[in-house]
Amino acid sequence: MKRCYLIPDSFELLLVEDILKMIKHILPYFVSGTVVNGFGRGSKELGIPTANFPSDVVKNLPDDLETGIYFGWAKVNSGPVYKMVMSVGWNPFYKNTEKTMETHIIHKFEQDFYGSTMKVCVLGYIRPEKNFSSVDELIAEIKEDIAVAEAELDKEEFAKYKNSEFFSS
Repeated sequence: MKRCYLIPDSFELLLVEDILKMIKHILPYFVSGTVVNGFGRGSKELGIPTANFPSDVVKNLPDDLETGIYFGWAKVNSGPVYKMVMSVGWNPFYKNTEKTMETHIIHKFEQDFYGSTMKVCVLGYIRPEKNFSSVDELIAEIKEDIAVAEAELDKEEFAKYKNSEFFSS
């Protein structure tokens, strides 16, 4: 089954495949920055911790990088490279007024790592941003995004980026 989404700014119905065609020339996208405090919702309210990039990193994103949910690889400081899922945008459920990049690294960390350097390699697009009627609905969708990311990153075309020179420099 193909997923279709209504793009609110233009009222167009687009397939995820159409969105992928629009952003394919940007990916993979490599970015690094210092992990900063976010809104404090990821761990506390959702049980899904996120590492946030500072606003200067977000402002330097390519103009044609669509908002939405992405997957790829992430590394904190000199640690291992892990699978990740990342939200880029305004998080309609929370009505954010500032665009953010919130990365959920698919690994259980023992402690926070604010102030650390995080490197991410963005490889694929899962879905556009959307609003939810409840926190439970949001959590369920994030868990589905994580499952999609894990499955996609096991594919050779994406798995090979785990060993990218970007993560060893």
